[in-house]
Amino acid sequence: MTGAPGEPLTLQVGDNLQVSGLLQGPAQPRSCYVLAHGAGAGMRHPFMAAVAADLDALGIATLRYQFPYMEQRSKRPDPPARCHATVRAAVTEAARLLPGVPLFAGGKSFGGRMTSQAQALSPLPGVHGLAFLGFPLHPPGKPSVERGEHLLDVHIPMLFLQGARDEFASLDLLQALLVRLGERATLRLSADADHSFHVPARSGRSDAQVRSELLRELAAWMEANRPG
Repeated sequence: MTGAPGEPLTLQVGDNLQVSGLLQGPAQPRSCYVLAHGAGAGMRHPFMAAVAADLDALGIATLRYQFPYMEQRSKRPDPPARCHATVRAAVTEAARLLPGVPLFAGGKSFGGRMTSQAQALSPLPGVHGLAFLGFPLHPPGKPSVERGEHLLDVHIPMLFLQGARDEFASLDLLQALLVRLGERATLRLSADADHSFHVPARSGRSDAQVRSELLRELAAWMEANRPG
């Protein structure tokens, strides 16, 4: 593997559908995080690139990839079934490229939700846990748990990295859902952070510091959930 900005890949999603990917990480990764982007920005967004670089420094590989609509420069997300197929293609490619390396999957907001839906419908082969970078439990101003109900059908460990000011996830609703999920679910909150993990200047921290803290939590959680 190479370092930043990542090794370009082509993922075969279906007979007539391909998407781009980027593999980044150390020569001997401890784990690999199959990382899906959010609804409005693709795998090369600065946040996604920074996550991959920070995890690389922590000994973790990432496989970032595009959903088909983002590859086609459309603003309208694909139907869930197409997103689920793309998640599966990315996981399959990660396993092929990094044999023997423990796999984890998830992503930013929409990407994490599509990954968990795919896992709930049929387990992703070789994936030992799901990690969410801001799980979008509901649209802003419309508190609900409907978008999280499928998580009850996920039977592997889940890590929720959330901003305490995330308008896409009312904290009381999210915590109530996690109680229902039991020991499968772990929540790590970042004080003052919003859905994009941005913090105001008055917090005394930078966005980069917040991201670094969260990704150290992610690395530790992956280490704890590695097989063996």
